[in-house]
Amino acid sequence: MTGQRALPTRPWTRFRRRGGARRLGRALVAALLLTLLPGAACVCLAACGAGRPAAVSPTYEVRSGFVRGLGKIVTDGRGFTLYIYVPDHRGPSVCTGVCASQWPPLVLPPGVRTPVAGPGINPALLGTTPRAGGVVQVTYNRWPLYLWQGDLAPGQATGQAEAMGLWYAMSVNGSVDRQPLP
Repeated sequence: MTGQRALPTRPWTRFRRRGGARRLGRALVAALLLTLLPGAACVCLAACGAGRPAAVSPTYEVRSGFVRGLGKIVTDGRGFTLYIYVPDHRGPSVCTGVCASQWPPLVLPPGVRTPVAGPGINPALLGTTPRAGGVVQVTYNRWPLYLWQGDLAPGQATGQAEAMGLWYAMSVNGSVDRQPLP
């Protein structure tokens, strides 16, 4: 048996001596946290020292986004497309009940009085309108803003021209983008 090293009697000995079990345990805990807790990714990456901590935008922040075929549009803090409902006529929301469950309004959380203008947004176009029950909905150029449950990821606009042309993405310049997606 010349030139060959004898294997240790317990294969985990060398792994444990080099801290492998500790690193493996940390990785498993991180994976479990990321699976069970939404938003834990930012906390985990910051705690693990993966660069500077990422700033998390509030959901009610209004920011600029891009959708292929529409260009620069208004999005929420997570990057999801925000839509207007034509029957609102730049006034109070008329989308309630089933409508509001499929097209959730962008609302401010309790205690917050003004929406947040994110990158690429004209703060002068941001505003609010009251909804039933004391809820405050965010507006852009006086149009109440909504999300669409059909959009599963940021950068999508599957609600564009939906429901016989009653729903449209809001452009960052404050106009309603009425072109259908290609």
